[in-house]
Amino acid sequence: MLKAQTQMSLSKYSELYDVLVPEDNELRQINELIDFEFVYEELKDKYSATMGRGAVDPIMMFKYLLLKAMYPTSDVGLVKRAFTDMSYKYFLGLNPEDPVIESSTLTKFRRNRLKDTDILDLLIGKTVSIAKEHGLLKSKTIIVDSTHSNARYNQKSPLQALQKLSKILRKNVYKIDKSMKDKLPNKPSNGLLESEMAYTKKLCNILRKDERLMFYGHVREGVDYLDEVIDDHMYELSLSKDEDAKVGHKNADTHFFGYKTHIAMSDERIITAATVTSGEKHDGKELEALVKKSRDAGIEVEEVIADAAYSESNNIELANTDDNFKLYSRLSRTVSEGPKRKIEGFFYNKDAGMYVCPKGHMGIRKVVNGKKKHKEEGKTMVETYFFDIERCKICPLKGTCYKEGADSKTYSVSIKSNIHKKHMEFQETDEFKLKVKARYKIEAKNAELKNAHAFGQADAHGILGMNLQAATTIFVVNIKRIMKLMK
Repeated sequence: MLKAQTQMSLSKYSELYDVLVPEDNELRQINELIDFEFVYEELKDKYSATMGRGAVDPIMMFKYLLLKAMYPTSDVGLVKRAFTDMSYKYFLGLNPEDPVIESSTLTKFRRNRLKDTDILDLLIGKTVSIAKEHGLLKSKTIIVDSTHSNARYNQKSPLQALQKLSKILRKNVYKIDKSMKDKLPNKPSNGLLESEMAYTKKLCNILRKDERLMFYGHVREGVDYLDEVIDDHMYELSLSKDEDAKVGHKNADTHFFGYKTHIAMSDERIITAATVTSGEKHDGKELEALVKKSRDAGIEVEEVIADAAYSESNNIELANTDDNFKLYSRLSRTVSEGPKRKIEGFFYNKDAGMYVCPKGHMGIRKVVNGKKKHKEEGKTMVETYFFDIERCKICPLKGTCYKEGADSKTYSVSIKSNIHKKHMEFQETDEFKLKVKARYKIEAKNAELKNAHAFGQADAHGILGMNLQAATTIFVVNIKRIMKLMK
C-alpha cells in the first residue's frame, strides 16, 4: 500500500541539520530545487491503494538510487553510510535518529517498482523542464555521441565470475595479513557452482567477523559486493551470463563487452535525450531517436553536431527533408552504401575504419576496387572487406552469411560520391568547421559520467538495469549542471 510522503516529523534532534547540513550543501540544494512529487505520479500504478502493509516511501527509495549514482558504492555500503551521514538523512527526509532501510529493500524496489517504466525519458525530461523553467536552455543545438559501459557480468560462467571476485578479495586480505592464508577455508576444486557459492559465503562470514580487517574500506567493500552478488543477483547469474550485453569495438585493436548509452546534449551541456543499446549497435542508427526525444522534452533542434559515425545517407536525408535540421557531421566515404544490401546487420565502425558483421566480428582487411579518376568523376567505387574465415566456419550465421566451403568471406560497399557531393561541399565551409569544434563538450560529459559516477561499469544485470543506471546517473549529472549554471 502506497502512502504519500509527509513532511519530516518534529524531533528534538532536528536542529542538528542546521549545523551539519549547511545551505551550500549539495544535497540540501537538490532538495530545495526539485519537487519529487512526480515520483508518486509515475509509480502509483505499481502499488495497491488499499491492500498490504504501508510501503517504504517511493520518494525515499528513489533518493537512495540518486545517492548511489552520486557517490558510487554497493547497496550495503550506501545504506551503512546513510545511517551515519546527516546530509544523507536530511536528503532522504529522515530525522537524525531514524533507522534506514535494509539493503535488500533497494534491490526489490529496482526490480518490482521500476520495471516497465520509461524511467530514462522521465528523468531526463524532468531535468530539462527544470532547466527551461530557470531560463538555462537557450541554444537550438544538440551534440550527439555514445559512451560504452562494461557489463557487470562479463563473458564468464557464474562459477568463473565468483572465483574472480573471491580471488580479488583474498589478495587484498593477504596484503594486510599474510597469516590469513591459514585461516580461510579451502577453495573447492570440484567445479560445481553450488560448492563455489558455499565457499564464498563462508569466506565472507569469516572476514566479516574480523573487525581488524573490516576496518579497511576496500576489504569491507569487497565483502559487501560479494554478498550482494550472491544474495541479489545469483539467480540471474545461475541462468546465464549477461545475455543483453554484446561485444562492441572501440577501435581496430580493442573491444568491450557491455552496452552503449547514446546521448544528446545541449550546447549548455545539459543532456536532453538518451537511448541504451547493447554494445555492438551502430551509433548512427540512434540519431533519429535522439532528435525526436530531445524535441519531445521541449528542445528546439535546429542543429546537430556529431562525429563521422552519424553521417550515413539516411541521417543526411533525415536532416535535409523530414526533420529540417543542419547536420554537422564529417562525411565518411563508406556510409553511402546504397539501399540494396545482400545481408542486413553489417555496419561501419568509424574508429577502426572497418565493417563489423552481424555477430560483432570485425573485418581484418579491405581492398578498394576502381580507378582514382572514377572517384574524381563521381563514378562508383567499391570497397571490399575481408573477414576471418575461421570464425565464419563456426559462426551461428553459417549458411546465411557465410556459405560453407567458400574460400573467403567478404562484404562489398559501393561508394557513390555524387550522392554526398552537397554535404562534402558543406563540410568545407567555415561555418561547418567552426561548429564541429564544439564536439569536445560531449567528450568531456562522457568523461564526467565515467570518472565521477562510475558509468564505465554496469552495476546491474541486463539492459533494464543499464537503463535505470543511465536514468539516475544522467538525472544527477544534469541537476549538478543546472545548479552550477544557476550560480
